[in-house]
Amino acid sequence: MSDLLYSETEDDLRAAVRALLADRADPRTVLGRIETADPCPPGLWAALAGGIGAAGLLVPEKLGGQGAGPREAAVVLEELGRAVTPAPYLTSAVVATATLLALGAEGGPAADLLGALASGERTAVLAVPFSTAPDGRPAGTASGPPGDPDGPVPAVADAGTADVLLVPRPDGLYAVAAADAVITRTSSLDLTRPLATVDAGGAAGTRLAGAEAAAGAVRHGLLTGAGLLASEQLGLAEWCLEETVRHTRERHQFNRPIGSFQALKHRMAQLWLELVGARAVARAAADALATGAGDAALTVAVAQAYCSKTAVRAAEECVQLHGGIGMTWEHPAHLALKRAKSASVALGSAGRHQDAIAALADLPAPA
Repeated sequence: MSDLLYSETEDDLRAAVRALLADRADPRTVLGRIETADPCPPGLWAALAGGIGAAGLLVPEKLGGQGAGPREAAVVLEELGRAVTPAPYLTSAVVATATLLALGAEGGPAADLLGALASGERTAVLAVPFSTAPDGRPAGTASGPPGDPDGPVPAVADAGTADVLLVPRPDGLYAVAAADAVITRTSSLDLTRPLATVDAGGAAGTRLAGAEAAAGAVRHGLLTGAGLLASEQLGLAEWCLEETVRHTRERHQFNRPIGSFQALKHRMAQLWLELVGARAVARAAADALATGAGDAALTVAVAQAYCSKTAVRAAEECVQLHGGIGMTWEHPAHLALKRAKSASVALGSAGRHQDAIAALADLPAPA
């Protein structure tokens, strides 16, 4: 049975990450950098990845990591979601790292790269569209990735600041130095997680695995990313509710706090109930990935189908119940809404995951 409770170690990790983000990635700092080429605050990644050791949570100790697992990484992502932190944790420390771990290499270039990622010395991204679901299909497609397999790849998250690109090709998975590829930043809704078009067709790179092993590794990396993205969405939704409750206690109309109005209390109470469910499925997904449960794919699909919608609803309520100030650039509510909306189609939309649930549970798909 899944263990949904947080351990003492996870609580300590949460406290450390939250303190770091409060010091180096407060809303004012994030708002001041989101329109720059590198929105991550200076020194934050080194402190998070190397100082706290968060980048190596999924990596075994023998490869230079912390030897923890998805449960601990989920706690980090909850805190990064709360702060809408512009750091490449999901893309590098989770998706790229899980992809390399699935190759099962004890030595060679994959192991060397894992050590560098675990220390925070380097960052890597899987060069597929950020909307790609664990089944390998980007949003809006009914089969495999269309077009030239060696052509430009659109909408790759955090590619602009990565050191290494993990490039799937017909004959296997390659590690390509980002400096050898053509990376063109594109407009994106969520400025805290910038997207870019990647053209690595002219770069030779280092072959890490053959076609069959590469396909399985990419699926594992995307599945792990989708499962732990639910924890980021949970953290974001929790911040939205807490910030909304705080504001409605302090904002007065007719000489009363607006939070005492019955209509608003009902909306916040309903959102709290949805967050309880989101926490349960997000923790279940992290635990299923940590234990290698046979139904991990189903649990991840349930978590994503639920948490993506909950995060969007929480962010929308946060903006609306803040009134006029919630629509301003200076208030961080818009950062939460943009992250929630972009994350709702990342690593598979809710609809794609609902289709996966129907297939995995042998249920008839909705008409």
